[in-house]
Amino acid sequence: MTALAHEPCPTVDDGLSPAAGQESVSLDEVLWQAWKAMELPEGYRAEIVEEFIEVSPTGRRRHSVIINRLRDALVVHLADSDHRAYQDLNVIHRRKVFIPDLAIAPRDLDEIPDEEDLGVDASGVAAVFEVVSPGHEARSRDRKRKRRAYARAGIPLYVLIDDFDGDGTVVILMAPDPDKAVYADEHRVPYGTDAVIPDGPAKGFVIGEAVVGP
Repeated sequence: MTALAHEPCPTVDDGLSPAAGQESVSLDEVLWQAWKAMELPEGYRAEIVEEFIEVSPTGRRRHSVIINRLRDALVVHLADSDHRAYQDLNVIHRRKVFIPDLAIAPRDLDEIPDEEDLGVDASGVAAVFEVVSPGHEARSRDRKRKRRAYARAGIPLYVLIDDFDGDGTVVILMAPDPDKAVYADEHRVPYGTDAVIPDGPAKGFVIGEAVVGP
């Protein structure tokens, strides 16, 4: 995904500001209510990542090719498990909203509803995958902001497929520390070498030439 908008929301002075004597409204709540009210044109998506609402168009051809290859392979790998691969899934954590390129979650999503029934709770998501798109903002979002956000949400596995890191790199991030918003365990595998998921529902899944190749 390529970032289309990355604008900080004003503190609270847009009709949602409390009058004198009223209880103040947090920035998280302002962003949450604004996100729920958004009406986007077809082909765009909106996420709340850290302190921003980020609006992005759907991916380019290469992006779509990789995600579809990845999903097709995961469907086979997860066929006998109680998890499956999802696209366009709202993953929600404390008034933050993420729409990963691909997520692994229980086959029955009713097991992990969020409190407003707008998606699923991040606590039940086993893994997220992002394919890095060209452009400074897109790279920064997936490599930095979403990395912190997914770790803060405690998602056990974050996989980055990055065409723009050297000649291409698959980054496997595990062992999230929500308090520090970091992943303690990082494996970087260059294209041309198989990257293997070491744990979780997708344990043993291989990301290799069949996924990232031309």
